[in-house]
Amino acid sequence: MKYLKSFAVAGMLALCLTSQAQQAKTEVSDKAPWSVRMAQSEMTRCPEAWQLDFVKSPKWGYCHGVVLCAMLNLYEAYGDKRYYDYAEQFCDTMVHDDGSITSYRPSDLSLDFINAGNVLFRIHDRTQNPKYKKALDLLRGQLTYQPRTKEGGFWHKLRYTQQMWLDGIYMASPFYTEYIRRYGQPEEFQDVIRQFAVCAKHTYDPATGLYRHAWDAARTQPWADKKTGQSPHTWGRAMGWFAMALVDVLEQIPAGTEGRDQLTAILDNVVTQIVRWQDKDSGLWYQVIDRSGDPGNYLESSVSTMFVYTLYKAVRLGLIDRSYLDAAERGYKGILDKFIKVDKDGVVSITTTCAVAGLGGNPYRSGDYEYYISEPVRDNDPKAVGPFINLCLERERLQADGGR
Repeated sequence: MKYLKSFAVAGMLALCLTSQAQQAKTEVSDKAPWSVRMAQSEMTRCPEAWQLDFVKSPKWGYCHGVVLCAMLNLYEAYGDKRYYDYAEQFCDTMVHDDGSITSYRPSDLSLDFINAGNVLFRIHDRTQNPKYKKALDLLRGQLTYQPRTKEGGFWHKLRYTQQMWLDGIYMASPFYTEYIRRYGQPEEFQDVIRQFAVCAKHTYDPATGLYRHAWDAARTQPWADKKTGQSPHTWGRAMGWFAMALVDVLEQIPAGTEGRDQLTAILDNVVTQIVRWQDKDSGLWYQVIDRSGDPGNYLESSVSTMFVYTLYKAVRLGLIDRSYLDAAERGYKGILDKFIKVDKDGVVSITTTCAVAGLGGNPYRSGDYEYYISEPVRDNDPKAVGPFINLCLERERLQADGGR
């Protein structure tokens, strides 16, 4: 649905070919909405979509899924097919005729591989190329064999034995939900709901109202609390992934579905905590939320964009009260003021994103406070770029519909 046609002229891309590489160079319009300006800028930095996430060769990764779904949302909003073409080019490059996917290793049983599959639904809709349905089936097949905890929660990866991470809920659940909606049976939604319920139950911290980064059901990891199995802290982006997963999944599970109210109850707490932990001065959120304001901690862009997206979308879907727009607007203004930079050519950057954080592995990541605040920070990370485009689209849609 082209619900933002009124902005279409401002949002058009101007593409020209370079002399030898024959790659598209995108001109960035300072008259366009912020969603379009960021997308144009990202296409300038990465003329081919596989280049997203600073990679040197084609890679099937969740960061590509985050940004390219935002590009498809932009196409649906403004009708400029060049956003769609950008995403389709990636899919055509990565997916082979037999449905196999470059760099995807099913035997890893990593939920991180599932997320990029979200792009394939709409590409298949438009092209009807059977290779994309084969790839969708391949990714869905992984979930059949994904190891689970005793309560039925997916392990984050095969090598992360008995562990559920908040990140993993976003990596798999929106894809799983859409696959069921299109090709499955309604009763299968219960397994999606189970993922949220088990993860929320075991990562919830009653002392703060927040959710810890991860839970080790076996309680064997050095980072895991021996009683609860929880990791030591609430990493901002992990809770951001979880929050976005909630609104994206609730959009697809029909009202009245048994157990859906469990998701709305979790969302109610999530948005309550988003507002509670919002920095009063900046309107933003910290890298380690449960240590907000402590020495070494910093206001971080990916968690801030993810939380603002969650608030805007939850309001639009009628999942939460419109009073939450106050916090969303403060966050939106804070993001523009602190994180958004525009160079002399009009190219837009988003700054101050934690490059990566995790638990365990080699070298071992302890999950303590010092670990999270010591990870590298970089600009134009797709984990902030994609949510920024989407939050701006949600805001623009609310404005077009007569909201604030």
